[in-house]
Amino acid sequence: MIICIDIGNTNIKYAVYDKDILRVSFRVSTDFKRTSDEYGEQIIGMLDIKGIQAKDITGGIVSSVVPSLDYTIDKMCEVYLDMKPMHIAPGLKSGLNIRCDDAREVGADRIVNCVSAIVGYGEGKPMIVVDFGTATTFNIISANNEFIGGVIAPGIKGSLDSLVNGTAKLPRVEIEAPNSIIAKNTVTNMQAGIVFGFAGLVEYIVKRIKKELKTSDVKTIATGGFSNIISKEIEGIDVVDKLLTLKGLKYLYDLNAAEKA
Repeated sequence: MIICIDIGNTNIKYAVYDKDILRVSFRVSTDFKRTSDEYGEQIIGMLDIKGIQAKDITGGIVSSVVPSLDYTIDKMCEVYLDMKPMHIAPGLKSGLNIRCDDAREVGADRIVNCVSAIVGYGEGKPMIVVDFGTATTFNIISANNEFIGGVIAPGIKGSLDSLVNGTAKLPRVEIEAPNSIIAKNTVTNMQAGIVFGFAGLVEYIVKRIKKELKTSDVKTIATGGFSNIISKEIEGIDVVDKLLTLKGLKYLYDLNAAEKA
């Protein structure tokens, strides 16, 4: 079995694969103060619930946008899982051609998402991968399966946090769509602004990307925590795949393990 770990600014996502079968996936909050032992105890407990023992894990791969946690997670893997994981970093084979000003600036999660989209959904047409994470990213893949650029916008949860923290009387609310955009109370006013506002942002950016690509025949894939909520409110999202990043990590592990064999 191999473990795939996606370290994000808000959550760390884990998936364990037994060959091509997903045995378990779960997420925990990203905590910069947590030690490798605390992460280790946490993951051993989660695996135990699913009947998986640490010795069953023979390899792993990590995608990280939080460099300060890389050593902590590596140490956790070494001590609790007895293995050293691969990292999405220069030198790791991805098969993705990056056509932008500086390939080193492209986040590991964006690379993995693009690779996963190409492997899972590539049909010889351009693709847009929208990731609703701590930031909302739009990753554009050409018909030749090249990453040609993208867009980074604020994240949904961060925008809500800014709204709540910057105002004295607005409460923290659940992120869900109200029944009407003409909201009647403070909670639904805020929900309408966040959900429908981001729906408008996504719909316009996707439309503008298609215009610049000079084609409407573009496959659009959504992933990330709020992908289901926003995708229901707009047209143009073809696929919602919450496991896109973890699937991409599994593919890249197999690709690079085969290279080393």
